[in-house]
Amino acid sequence: MLRSSCRIINNILSRHLLQSSKLKGDQTRVFCTFFNMTEDSVKAVKRAADDDDPHAETEHEDKKLKTDPEERKYPKKKVALLMAYSGKGYYGMQRNARNSQFKTIEDELVTALVGAGCIPEGHAEEMKKMSFQRSARTDKGVSAVGQVVSLKVWMIENILEKINAHLPPQIRVLGCKRVTGGFNSKNNCYARTYSYMLPTVAFSPKDYNQEDTSFRLTPETLQTVNRLFGLYKGTHNFHNFTSQKGHRDPSAMRYITHMSCGEPFIRKDAEFAVITVRGQSFMMHQIRKMIGLVIAVVKGYVDEGVMEKSWGEEKVGVPKAPGLGLVLERVHFDGYNKRFGGDGIHETLEWTKEEETIADFKEKHIYPTIVETELNEKSMVNWMTSLCIHDFEETATGNQDRKDDDEDGNASD
Repeated sequence: MLRSSCRIINNILSRHLLQSSKLKGDQTRVFCTFFNMTEDSVKAVKRAADDDDPHAETEHEDKKLKTDPEERKYPKKKVALLMAYSGKGYYGMQRNARNSQFKTIEDELVTALVGAGCIPEGHAEEMKKMSFQRSARTDKGVSAVGQVVSLKVWMIENILEKINAHLPPQIRVLGCKRVTGGFNSKNNCYARTYSYMLPTVAFSPKDYNQEDTSFRLTPETLQTVNRLFGLYKGTHNFHNFTSQKGHRDPSAMRYITHMSCGEPFIRKDAEFAVITVRGQSFMMHQIRKMIGLVIAVVKGYVDEGVMEKSWGEEKVGVPKAPGLGLVLERVHFDGYNKRFGGDGIHETLEWTKEEETIADFKEKHIYPTIVETELNEKSMVNWMTSLCIHDFEETATGNQDRKDDDEDGNASD
């Protein structure tokens, strides 16, 4: 009985030690002598220990994948990648495994990461194995200059140059920084800043010729626009600014810290302006509806009292502005930067060195695309013609909500 108990204890202890350490050569023989076990017994216990270890299979897979000497010499580290892209022609940021025919920004990125030798090809379809996460999902056609993704990569030499060599010119990785092992670009994101570029004729009176590119925004109208955008600041219930959320849904409460329209400027003889909004997070189509409602008020299709009404319990049909002009400008990591930015090991996730490159990318790939597409396809002009028949008293089961569900598929973040 005593001998049997000793064997059980030895097996438990040996399996624990084997699970927490790697025994090789002389260490194995010492282990055998101490526990009165044969080397074959040690191997059997070690196999059993691996079976109990949920990470053992992944570790073995990684070893198999690292058969190339070039791969073995590069350490695998957690990084944050700064991305910029023009969303035209793409079905949003996030991959959709069930609809692979609809190409997304992440499809391009993953292909480039594999091609550059940053991640194993075997993990391309299961990026969770690389701890992949994006800071914000962007809708169909939406662009970004401040998107941040986090993942584990092999830290190859000239990593940015090699990744970008496998990307189309309208998608760039502009920065790469080491982050803590537990960093998650979505969960650690403190706030997000978006911009929206639109022709200023959107703020013209409703009886004005909406296709007249000679329209110029007056300082008085700009002041009115910014006063209305200022009403969004603070915490409000935005259940009317997205799909399928009721007034009592706690997730409909969102905190906006800033929203304003900048000074207008001329592009191709038409006047444009950029609206900037910062908040902790945004729901599907929230920003586009925030802008759409202000446009409707300024043009005179509805009284401005509808804004306060929209935050109440009653259902309001809020018009949704086109997606063309929306750009993810920046994601903020205030808490992470405060905790780890000065630890002497990690950098703050601020991209001041990349600001000039970001500005160049906007001028080359984003602003021209927005201007040319708007002037040729007239997405804002066509949308404004629908405001005269828009039902601001639309019910919760109205057609507009169903269109929201089907049109873009991806949430803003």
